[in-house]
Amino acid sequence: MQTATGNRVLAEAFGPSEGLALLLKQAALVVLGVLAITVAAQIKVAIPPSPVLVNMGTFAVLTIGVAYGPRLGLTTILAYMLIGALGFDVFQSSTAEFNGLAYMAGSTGGYLFGYVLAILMLGLLARRGWDRSVIWMAVAMLIGNLILYVPGLAWLSYWIGASGNLDLATYGTLAGQTFAWGATPFIIGDLMKLALAAMLVPGLWKLIGKARG
Repeated sequence: MQTATGNRVLAEAFGPSEGLALLLKQAALVVLGVLAITVAAQIKVAIPPSPVLVNMGTFAVLTIGVAYGPRLGLTTILAYMLIGALGFDVFQSSTAEFNGLAYMAGSTGGYLFGYVLAILMLGLLARRGWDRSVIWMAVAMLIGNLILYVPGLAWLSYWIGASGNLDLATYGTLAGQTFAWGATPFIIGDLMKLALAAMLVPGLWKLIGKARG
């Protein structure tokens, strides 16, 4: 495992590296990143009774964090959040009637905040070289997922109680319902996305190395 803090991330391995050209490249990457998260968030599968859908948004977010690094990754996810807060339909279940800040305060609000924390952490780990190895990339993705779940489940638990959706007859406890709605249905999907990213990013580094060799 590489532990230096100055490793380049994927976004820095191609194109201009200074001046106005660099700024233009970074701006283009932010736009492409926002579009990628938006499209990925629409690729979703419902697993009742959870109100939170399994989608590819988390895969896009965490992969962008690794590929862009902490600063550009954070800029991208904050741009995505700002666009969503303004009412544009970029979130996984937002609609013309249910969007913006109202959507962000709904059941998935904690996961959206988790996106910000996770993308920052993945960028920092990539800066330390964790994205060059399949094993360490898998560990990084696992850490990113865990960071995402902490605020996601905490807010979902609050939302269940505050919105009157608590069903003790079915789930026994608030914690049981929270995990049944916000974690258990997504474990297999998260492991599949983790494996995909663990192979994809180190594979791209190998291709870059061969292209320059």
